[in-house]
Amino acid sequence: MSFTHLNKDGEAVMVDVGGKSVTERTAAASATIVMKEETLKGILDISLKKGDVLAVSRVAGIMGGKKTSELIPLCHNIPIDKIEIDFTNNGKDELYITARAKCTYKTGIEMEALTAVSVAALTVYDMCKAVDRSMVIKEIKLIEKTGGKSDYKYEG
Repeated sequence: MSFTHLNKDGEAVMVDVGGKSVTERTAAASATIVMKEETLKGILDISLKKGDVLAVSRVAGIMGGKKTSELIPLCHNIPIDKIEIDFTNNGKDELYITARAKCTYKTGIEMEALTAVSVAALTVYDMCKAVDRSMVIKEIKLIEKTGGKSDYKYEG
């Protein structure tokens, strides 16, 4: 196995995407936050002291996705067409976050989707930690990508 971010001497390098074709690329990532039932109820009822947790987390996730190349050293600064964040829940103690991102460029947008969902989850945690320190952010994962050399769909 060879890594594209290492040169022949094993040093970190940014991959040259100059010769790649511009194509539409999409990616989706997800995260789960386990919390107390009353915390999820407070989020859904918008009754927590910090306000509308989902609205703030949605905007934070979008902003985080846009900052990916500033946070991850070898990521390209790519033109992002769209990032959207959605929330669902199990009606009990789990909040599910999905980030979908799209670009038309020479390299993929997986890291932007993963960063967006991570920042959204961290924002939920930050806004709710005063009432629920037992929250656990888990299962941050890429669930699908399209475009480029190959497509991917999580089968787990």
